[in-house]
Amino acid sequence: MPYHLRFGEADPLRIRFAISPLWETHTAVRVLARPRQQGYHLPWLRRIADAARGLDLGPLQLLMPLHGHSPDCLYPPPIGPAASFEDEIAAVRETQPDVALDDFRRALAETPGAAATAEGRRLLADPAGAVDRLADLLEAAWEALVAPDWPRLRALLEADVAYHSRRLAEGGLERLLAELHPAFDWAAETATLRVDYHGEHVRPLDGQGLVLMPSVFTWPDVVSGFDPPWQPTVAYPARGIGGLWAEPRDRVPEALGRLLGPVRADVLCALAEPMGTTALAHLLGRAPSSVSAHLSVLRDAGLLTSRRYGHQVLYERTPLGIALSQPGAG
Repeated sequence: MPYHLRFGEADPLRIRFAISPLWETHTAVRVLARPRQQGYHLPWLRRIADAARGLDLGPLQLLMPLHGHSPDCLYPPPIGPAASFEDEIAAVRETQPDVALDDFRRALAETPGAAATAEGRRLLADPAGAVDRLADLLEAAWEALVAPDWPRLRALLEADVAYHSRRLAEGGLERLLAELHPAFDWAAETATLRVDYHGEHVRPLDGQGLVLMPSVFTWPDVVSGFDPPWQPTVAYPARGIGGLWAEPRDRVPEALGRLLGPVRADVLCALAEPMGTTALAHLLGRAPSSVSAHLSVLRDAGLLTSRRYGHQVLYERTPLGIALSQPGAG
């Protein structure tokens, strides 16, 4: 069943990308209970298993139905292009009780019997207290499950935003939406973005524009459905998650490591997507100065090319660099 986002005259001018550590925390908690979403994240799941067992995530997961409404007040669209978790969770704690109660009722109604459980009754009886308690749980989940890997996750998400921002500048809105995800279908004649999603819904953007939010843990789905007063938002799987948790030994062909040296080979192989020095350094867990030096050598050798985009320089592999970095190369 499709979700229709109807653009007005001003809405294409108000499209923005954003990254949300709170959203990644929400979807990380969801992944723990959704085996179909775990395929790319098995190394992460093994590493955080002990920490996850130490958290009581039941109240959060009760409000995460398999399909349908989840409380927007707990995971609102990001308040800026690069909001901190601290800013986002502070906004959650300011949720009014009547707003929370309506959100909780709708979410619990998606799962038969959820409202009648002890936890469901507790949420509905004291929405103000529930907001504080759930915010505490989200904070604990952030610190245990996501924050240790946030530099790596943020690097991938920033690379996705840089790539798609460039595609928007080069090809316009229609090309961008066609490339973001197979679930997107842009109807130019009605200026409507149709998103294959669970539930029939029509949402006029009414001049608010649209937030496009890459996500690591949302895969393989796209998620939309934020209701007023929240800004219309679509979360989609970020590019490059297939190699997110790969270690150098998994990513670098052995012969290439002998040819270039292990660190330089890792830099080359990690550039599956165009990326800036800082983002790549976060992804690899290395000093930006060291990564910058290796990037310069690889570019001078004809394995990388660079271009300026906005305030940063993006590096990407040349055809020769792509050939050398493939498994079996050398």
